[in-house]
Amino acid sequence: MIPRAALSKALRHFSSSARASIHISHIGKTPIPIPTNVTITQSQTSLEVKGPLGSTSVPLESYMKLAYPQENVLTIAVEDAEVKKQRSMWGLTRTLINNAVVGMTEGFTVPIHLVGVGYRAALEDDPRGTTNGGNGQRLNMKLGHSHNVYVPIPAHIKANVPSPTKIILFCTDKHLLGLFAASIRKWRPPEPYKGKGVFIGDEQIRIKSVKKK
Repeated sequence: MIPRAALSKALRHFSSSARASIHISHIGKTPIPIPTNVTITQSQTSLEVKGPLGSTSVPLESYMKLAYPQENVLTIAVEDAEVKKQRSMWGLTRTLINNAVVGMTEGFTVPIHLVGVGYRAALEDDPRGTTNGGNGQRLNMKLGHSHNVYVPIPAHIKANVPSPTKIILFCTDKHLLGLFAASIRKWRPPEPYKGKGVFIGDEQIRIKSVKKK
């Protein structure tokens, strides 16, 4: 028979140990492999990443600790993982740095599929040129409206239309790529009854059955 006081002390010890093990970012603690063709320069407030496709910077909080335990391997830590803000920024900063490394070496690509009768897309020269910050091209899409939809392509985005119902976007910045893909999708979001619309990547929707009276 275990005394109640000893049992209570053991439970408190187990509970505190369990809570302590939770206070860690599984994403943030994952090492980041650095290719040999990437150069990283750290300052007090940012981390600059240079690669074959260009350069970018990632903001760093003062409590972020960067280390190189091995050659071409970067690890990230924080001063106090018990602080909620530091713990949340730990994983976010690791993701931003990894995306910067991948973006400057390989870039990011996302396909967009036009699903619907008569839905088509074509890549053409933008009559406005590069005056509004574009790259001189635009997408001309038929999405079931009474008019064609024209979407200028930003300077940081490269677009290709291998088939009338497929658009491929490329960018070195994953966030900006997602924003531009979403701006195309909003012209005809996928609808759940016939499954028509603009789909990003492997996006799928659950088809609903029409209620009959």
